[in-house]
Amino acid sequence: MAPAIPLPLQSDFGSAEEYVDSLLQFATTSTLFQTLCGGVHILDFFTREPSLYESVLPEEWRTWLIDCDSMQLLDLFMRDDLELASHATNGSKPPQSLIDYISDIRKHSLKREYTPRKLKQSKLPRHVAVGMVPKKIHEVANFADYVDRLAQDVAIQTTKDITHYVDFGSGQNYLGRTLASPPYDRHIIAVEGREINISGAKNMDILANLAEREVVMRNKKMYRQKMDEEAAAKDEEKRYSKPQAPPAETVADFRPYSDLATIYTTGEGKGSIQYIEQLLNDGDLSKVVPQIENVDSESDLVPSLEQLELQDSGHSQQCCNSKAANEQANGRKAKNQSLMTISIHSCGNLSHHGIRSLLLNPSVNAIAIVGCCYNLLTERLGPPTYKNPILRPNLQPVNARVARESEAYDPHGYPMSERVGTYNGDGIRLNITARMMAVQAPQNWTEKESDAFFTRHYFRALLQKVFLDRGVVTAATPPHAPRLGDAPRNDRTDPVIIGSLRKGCYVSFTAYVKGAIEKLTRDPESGRGIAEKMGGMTDEEIDAYAQKYGPRKKELSVMWSLMSFSAGVVESLIVTDRWLFLKEHPDQVKDCWVEAVFDYKQSPRNLVVVGIKR
Repeated sequence: MAPAIPLPLQSDFGSAEEYVDSLLQFATTSTLFQTLCGGVHILDFFTREPSLYESVLPEEWRTWLIDCDSMQLLDLFMRDDLELASHATNGSKPPQSLIDYISDIRKHSLKREYTPRKLKQSKLPRHVAVGMVPKKIHEVANFADYVDRLAQDVAIQTTKDITHYVDFGSGQNYLGRTLASPPYDRHIIAVEGREINISGAKNMDILANLAEREVVMRNKKMYRQKMDEEAAAKDEEKRYSKPQAPPAETVADFRPYSDLATIYTTGEGKGSIQYIEQLLNDGDLSKVVPQIENVDSESDLVPSLEQLELQDSGHSQQCCNSKAANEQANGRKAKNQSLMTISIHSCGNLSHHGIRSLLLNPSVNAIAIVGCCYNLLTERLGPPTYKNPILRPNLQPVNARVARESEAYDPHGYPMSERVGTYNGDGIRLNITARMMAVQAPQNWTEKESDAFFTRHYFRALLQKVFLDRGVVTAATPPHAPRLGDAPRNDRTDPVIIGSLRKGCYVSFTAYVKGAIEKLTRDPESGRGIAEKMGGMTDEEIDAYAQKYGPRKKELSVMWSLMSFSAGVVESLIVTDRWLFLKEHPDQVKDCWVEAVFDYKQSPRNLVVVGIKR
């Protein structure tokens, strides 16, 4: 099942090692790449002079880029034949340095093409697909089939049959529900940290015919009386009224429907689901494995405590001790368990925990992890919140908060591998700005969608300029450190989180400003200060900003497109680092690789990291 080459490389490279060498060198030597991916933030587009567009991009690019239609530009970045573009004779020839940069980004971005295969279940039944949107159906249908095939491959390679799938951060358990149903009939351990998600998942298990709701025999007359009394108790005048007690011989069950137990049916050849409420802070499953229930095949059945006591009673009377029997049962249970850790779009460090579980748990024999939300990753090399080191200002004196953040190295964060973590001595850092850009999907942008979010970014960046002019935010202390090449100084401003606004706020910049101020002034801590500084601003003053900076909206859209396109290398670096981590443990890892498991158009985070234990 493993591909011939363990990474989905572009044709520019003949081996994974050749690609890794080139990737790490490019990520640490290209000043333009570092600037576009982590060195600048779109929020500060209008708050500095000269503008980011003039400061960051080479002069020969600017006029050519600004004359390009947005979709024409995206085609050049990701789809056009660069050889033909470099020999264009119709006056539209891009600067050669731009073509060279695009070529560098393309060749260092892992391929995302997905080759559809015949699935064991091409279409999920309606009762299994309950609650899923088309994107989720595509992901679950493909990944369920993928890990089922992977389990068969693991059994061939290692002679260890996978008995359970452990889903890290199962959420609503769409994947587990599919794997537990025919035709897969697998045993699922759904590990989830939020009880509300487990409760919702159990309700859907009932709809999928994997479980039944507990049947309760009620005295309807008494039940209605109880409900009426509870309703009456909420009325001030009847609060102290004493409800009439039911007859002593009658036992009434007044539990609400949501509190009734979910009963799972098991049987030979049938799949099963077990939920374990556990917040995973690392890849250690020592608290999860002992809770895993026995599977139904005879070869995997674990003797009960009573059986163990009977077996050992002839050898020693002390084996009646329940604690010793329990330890012996858990030991035999673990010996018969062969686990595969799986996850679709596990956020942030949860992906790292899933990958590390292969090394930290003797019973885990394979992993298949599809990551997501790289912005939620922590940083192992620290500091966690600075901009790119070559762009950040000198912060003197260093205050206590900055000192704490500088020391906040998280061993669970990025990078995982020693290869990336020690490259050139200091390792390769990716700040939160770079990691946030890595979750973009520019290949899927349409003209209509592009115009909508370019407008949102333009409004937000221009509002930051308004905030700066009116004292809502302040600019960073001017840097004194020397710059490298033509890199811009990091004149960033204080962040202000606005979040989503209603659709009507995006019809004009004036409507956007009013909507944002209305929302921000409701904040109990900062709202009063913002109201004082922004309250007297007239529609005419707001419109003046739009008139002055409107022509530069195109500059912002070009910058955002370049940043999103370049961030494909950031995602490739994160995924490659995870693969390298597994490669660095050959004594435990028999095989590991990365490949696309979803159609990028439906699910852009489509790269799975696979590892098989020796």
